[in-house]
Amino acid sequence: MHVSEYDPYSPTIRKKDSFANRLLLVRMHKHYWYYRVTYPGKILLFGFFLSGIGTISVSVPIYNLFSILMALILIDGLASWFFRPRCELKGDFPAQTTAGQPAVGHFTVTNTGWLPVYDMAVAFRWLEKPLTQLDRDETLNYLPRGESAEVTVTIDAPQRGFYALPKLGVHTLFPFHLNRSGSAALPGKSLLVLPSFHKLTSVDLPVGSKFQPGGIALTSNVGESPEYVGNREYVPGEPARRLDFRSWARLGKPVVREYQEEYYCRIALILDTYMPPDPWLIRKLKALGQRSQPGTRAAQSMNVLEAGISLTASIADALARGEYLIDLFAAGPELYVFRAGRHTAHFENVLEILSCVDRCPVDPFETIGPAVFEELSNVSTAVCLFLDWDKQREKMARAVLDSGASLKTIIIHDGPTTMPYNSDEFGEAYHFTPDQIARGKVEAI
Repeated sequence: MHVSEYDPYSPTIRKKDSFANRLLLVRMHKHYWYYRVTYPGKILLFGFFLSGIGTISVSVPIYNLFSILMALILIDGLASWFFRPRCELKGDFPAQTTAGQPAVGHFTVTNTGWLPVYDMAVAFRWLEKPLTQLDRDETLNYLPRGESAEVTVTIDAPQRGFYALPKLGVHTLFPFHLNRSGSAALPGKSLLVLPSFHKLTSVDLPVGSKFQPGGIALTSNVGESPEYVGNREYVPGEPARRLDFRSWARLGKPVVREYQEEYYCRIALILDTYMPPDPWLIRKLKALGQRSQPGTRAAQSMNVLEAGISLTASIADALARGEYLIDLFAAGPELYVFRAGRHTAHFENVLEILSCVDRCPVDPFETIGPAVFEELSNVSTAVCLFLDWDKQREKMARAVLDSGASLKTIIIHDGPTTMPYNSDEFGEAYHFTPDQIARGKVEAI
């Protein structure tokens, strides 16, 4: 079983272009249809091809419309090419944002050409769904030669994830706003969209302290003065500087000095990502239902996995403000483990991991179970966020209890679970719906 440290910037988890996106014709189609041609230009092209039936004979009245539309297209294309901007673009775009919050970049545009620039705009060529640029066609009417102007670029990022941004360019819509003419000015970057979450007022956990090999040096960046509390037997792998040679000589076996800092409450957050795929018809019906819901996207229902990720972030945020060590387990096709120390800065790393977690379409519990239980040897409490309750999840919860750790179960599911939850064996469980989490109705656990 492979257990790896989760790196959100690793090339193995970045979104890769499909084979179709690498084809020249596909790239040309995306460039011209989604970037070069504006919405009014698409309407004009549709009318142009529709009026093409008038070319049968010059005596047909619609032939005149065909000729006018052709003249507009030619004039607009020639004028936009002649007045295409030659500009220098300086600035930067934020590397991170939070789902539902716009990402805003500030740039300075300098006209380095011989001609003034009319109807200038700064925009990305195209963006991965669901990203959209809100100010794509907000134009600056006039930029004289040698002058500079400050512009902003705003991206709406409604969903968490790691996105590759294309090149950012300066273009003109002059004269008729039918097409964009310009060139790329800045190379593409990446945007990490962190999951959104609501802060919890309190987290009630059955906690206790366990010995953490390596002490504070391996669990936090916050320095403290350790307090000597006594001696104990040497554990393989401990630093030699803690050996007490006098006690070793007296007892005849390795002995180390014991400090109070070695005992902490380590909390394991185990996120269940197993979601078997729905049939094609069910997926389409759900998509239609979401489109028909009134209100903004933020008010629409959150799916089960996104709700689980959001609640995991809320719990990690509450724990990061206390004296806890956090282990995050992303239970998918592989088990990814991240260990965070007692410091709020580590919470940012947890969010970066959660932003890149994907659903697991096959049952992973048989495979990842032994690796999870091995990692739980130093854990005081395990908080398991399950997306359902069935035999496999029940077996995993029972193994957590058998490892000696306390268990807190949270089930995120719409309607009844596959199996009834046994509160006598596993204790009381919190049951939330995705809609409750999306609307911030969960305040304490």
